[in-house]
Amino acid sequence: MGHFPFLGETLAYLRPHKSNSLGFFLQDHCSRYGNVFKSHLFGCPTVVSCDIELNTFILQNEETLFRSSYPKPVHDILGKLSMMLVSGDLHKKLRSVALSFINASKSSPEFLSYVDRFSLSVVHSWRSHSTRIEFFKEAKKLTFYLILKNLLSIEPDDPLAENILEEFLTFMKGFVSLPIYIPGNAYSKAIKARRRILSSLKDAIKKREKVMGNGSNVRGDFLDELLQKDCLNDEEKVSVLLDLLLAGYETTSGLMSLVVYFLAQAPSALQKLREEHQSLRERKKDGEPLNWEDYKKMEFTSHVISEALRCGNLVKFVHRKALMDVQFKEYTIPAGWQVLPVILATHLDPNLHKSPLEFNPWRWTDPATNRKVTPFGGGVRICPGAEIGKLETAFFLHHFVLNFRWKTKEEDGPMSCPYLDFKGGLVLQMEQIN
Repeated sequence: MGHFPFLGETLAYLRPHKSNSLGFFLQDHCSRYGNVFKSHLFGCPTVVSCDIELNTFILQNEETLFRSSYPKPVHDILGKLSMMLVSGDLHKKLRSVALSFINASKSSPEFLSYVDRFSLSVVHSWRSHSTRIEFFKEAKKLTFYLILKNLLSIEPDDPLAENILEEFLTFMKGFVSLPIYIPGNAYSKAIKARRRILSSLKDAIKKREKVMGNGSNVRGDFLDELLQKDCLNDEEKVSVLLDLLLAGYETTSGLMSLVVYFLAQAPSALQKLREEHQSLRERKKDGEPLNWEDYKKMEFTSHVISEALRCGNLVKFVHRKALMDVQFKEYTIPAGWQVLPVILATHLDPNLHKSPLEFNPWRWTDPATNRKVTPFGGGVRICPGAEIGKLETAFFLHHFVLNFRWKTKEEDGPMSCPYLDFKGGLVLQMEQIN
């Protein structure tokens, strides 16, 4: 249960490690105690589960046996009305509003056409780069401007778009930092950035209400739809907007980066992916945008994205709390204890996946793989925007692989520009395809 009061083993548990590895803490504890063990984390007695059956049981019994329960600092940074934190009827109401928007976007030709055009414009802009391109930063801009346009009809060249993006970058640095409020540290800056983001969103709502009140033309975006939801109060409307902005850009940009990172080290998968997109492009007219039917035909692309999610683990674990004494096989989870289903552990389990550390999109030709991978959670809290994130990534990949070839940089070889720089040390030389 750890040697430190309150902290327990929290610092060891949170020690950074590569996302395609268990890290020392989980490796050590699983080898000593098995895939289910108790600890003291985030100030609470905790059951840690690296077992796929128990993880599935926890996620599928949300609101009956378990409930979402995150530490107070997470509440402070996300807000008390965040969909990730609320439960019961309120969660159902907020999620329903978000799902309505997401489902409408998937089938909207206007949205899909915009994703296609904007992805292509970003890729084309790299042709003129003479210096390094920080890929993760570029991916964040791409996904953020897409979600901002879809939610609020704010164009990428609007100064407000860049201002909100900068606030979100500050917000995210604090979100993944040590959650202790010290003036000037990343966490405190994130709290302040969130306040400024909320202020911008409230201003946008007021302006739109004024426009709609004057009988002006509606934009047809999510904000128009949101303002017609009488079931939500003003605070809930702002919170839904913040949730969708955060989810719509942070996880999708991470997914794009993971896909390119893994593909760069898997030339056979990259070649297969390029062939699929060349074949798709040959069946379309010159300049014709991608649509929903094209996306459904991207079978190998889907395998690549799914494998990147399994190997890269955007979400390592989730927080739950037992609402009563819970019996699962030989284990008893006491009421009130924190429960952490570790999603990453099951994705890298050699008992579930052959050569789990290998990036192998072909493993997804076996339908059973789907049942062993849960990158978007499960149960009533499964990520509502999963399909949109995968679609945006697929459209981006289409233009990226058709416009550029890339390879890892030789250790001492010459550097050609443009080139992609990843924080993990990977550098990719890019060659334009005419």
